Amino acid sequence: MESTERLSAPLVLEYPFTRTTGPVIGAFLTGLREKIVLGIKRKDGTVLVPPTEYDPETSETLTEMVEVAQQGEVTTWTWVQEPRPQSPWDSPHALAMIKLEGADTPILHAVLADGPESLKVGMKVRIKWREVTEGHIKDIEGFIPIEENND
Repeated sequence: MESTERLSAPLVLEYPFTRTTGPVIGAFLTGLREKIVLGIKRKDGTVLVPPTEYDPETSETLTEMVEVAQQGEVTTWTWVQEPRPQSPWDSPHALAMIKLEGADTPILHAVLADGPESLKVGMKVRIKWREVTEGHIKDIEGFIPIEENND
């Protein structure tokens, strides 16, 4: 029997460091400025999004950037009822792992949904771009659900 009870726990997510972007992350961010999403192809043909400079399993240098789709599927999610002051989102939203079409790994981002009851694993979402982009992950305002036609 499937439980409908939702679990919750406080979480602090911070990255208190800086680094240069380099050629791979730089290309990814330039793509975002142009409203495209780039991944990087591994030797076995799988695509990592976001791209990394080295294969996480083999440590081989990766260089072949490829464009992936701007829509994908939620693989897991959590609801954020009260965003932290430094959050890019000032209203309740989901944080989700989203596997874009053409990618073999998910990307973490917000799903801008009405409430936790409107989310589910496997739902289709697409990017909502900011009106003005500058080459930053915040160029993606969030992901929005794709209405499925049930005809």
